[in-house]
Amino acid sequence: MSANAPWHAAFPAPKSVAPSISREELLQWIRDGKQAGKDYVLVDLRRTDYEGGTIRGSLNLPAQSLYPTIPTLYSLVSNSSAKYVIWYCGSSAGRGTRAGGWFADYLEEKQDTEVKSLVLTGGIKGWVAAGSEYTSLMDGYDASVWTK
Repeated sequence: MSANAPWHAAFPAPKSVAPSISREELLQWIRDGKQAGKDYVLVDLRRTDYEGGTIRGSLNLPAQSLYPTIPTLYSLVSNSSAKYVIWYCGSSAGRGTRAGGWFADYLEEKQDTEVKSLVLTGGIKGWVAAGSEYTSLMDGYDASVWTK
């Protein structure tokens, strides 16, 4: 891989497009008592831009090192009660959609129709921009990071 190639060039392009989940729908899940780690797994894909807080209950699995770990993540999820893996990054337009597609590809390869791969529309930036109802559900929220 050349120094000018994007990080994801080292991995195959996803064949699948994972469906999205809106921040409003995820908020409703939280209000309804669904729990991160039990009912769904929430994955924050940010690495160098991982600052300003994360949605409560998220795992930080940077996109740049995610691809080879998908089988392990799948093993953990498929042996749990969680039925959804929700991916997000800054805007969920690059890393989020790529990771969602990779995981959807893996689910298809495993012929698993029980677990779903979803991408959080708007990513963490959309979550923060939606206001205090959302930011109150973040760990490490730092408003100054989001006003830069």
